Amino acid sequence: MPYDRDLIGYGANPPNPQWPGGARVAINFVMNYEEGSEPSVQDGEGYTETALTESSSLNMPVKGRDLAGEGMFAYGSRVGFWRLMRLFQERGLPMTVFGCALALERNPEAAAAVKASGFDVCCHGWRWIKHYELDEAEEREHIRKAVASLKATVGERPLGWYCRYGPSVNTRRLVVEEGGFLYDSDAYDDELPYWTTVDGNPHLVVPYSLVNNDGKFGTGFFATSQDYFEWHRDAFDMLYAEGRTHPKMMSVGLHMRLIGHPARAAGLARFLDYVQSHEGVWVTRRLDIAQHWAKTHPFQG
Repeated sequence: MPYDRDLIGYGANPPNPQWPGGARVAINFVMNYEEGSEPSVQDGEGYTETALTESSSLNMPVKGRDLAGEGMFAYGSRVGFWRLMRLFQERGLPMTVFGCALALERNPEAAAAVKASGFDVCCHGWRWIKHYELDEAEEREHIRKAVASLKATVGERPLGWYCRYGPSVNTRRLVVEEGGFLYDSDAYDDELPYWTTVDGNPHLVVPYSLVNNDGKFGTGFFATSQDYFEWHRDAFDMLYAEGRTHPKMMSVGLHMRLIGHPARAAGLARFLDYVQSHEGVWVTRRLDIAQHWAKTHPFQG
């Protein structure tokens, strides 16, 4: 098998992204809208997904439906979603929604709120499932259904793609084949966007991060809102200091059923206020980063 991994990237001399206004850091907050598209008994998987929740069934699997697990997911769409929307809208801050298409179909009120917000929607798949377990034909159909669904629920097709867990060996090629995506975020290998080629076609990658992510509440790594705030503050401070000479991008992942709880959301609120207290920061949508990069650093061949 050819060794097709790039372990070098930009190396010691990353390009100056030339963020708008000469910003030191471009920061993108991502709300993962997954609740209602996860594996479930009702949708044929035969079990209830409990990942990134407080469910004890992670250690004691429930046969059949796990009503506690279902309720923890439902909290995200019923309550957590609206709390996160308020936190950002009260501060006039943009964010990106990683939207699972079926989940948004199942909550028309939330879909309408996203549509009215001006936030961009990056496609998080048709379902919140393991894409690397799909065969090529199944994955192609999932991408097609997701694009059509999001166009109907939020009013326009998605221009970005990011799938659950990690991509299959076919995902990027199928995303490029679909023809309507500007970028994908199925990468964790950099702090700046970069170009790649797929079957000779240029394709933009806007890397994501699971490091600056409330998923650490789900694993017990974060216990308090102060843990969350300090972790993200330190990451921001390091990037902000480096940004005097080497501006970068910071991705912050949010899950409605995790950070949407009051004691955790308090840490997010503190971090948002901390970011806003600094000059030279571009809080922006993921689509804006992709469009800026495509314009300012076009593919060079």
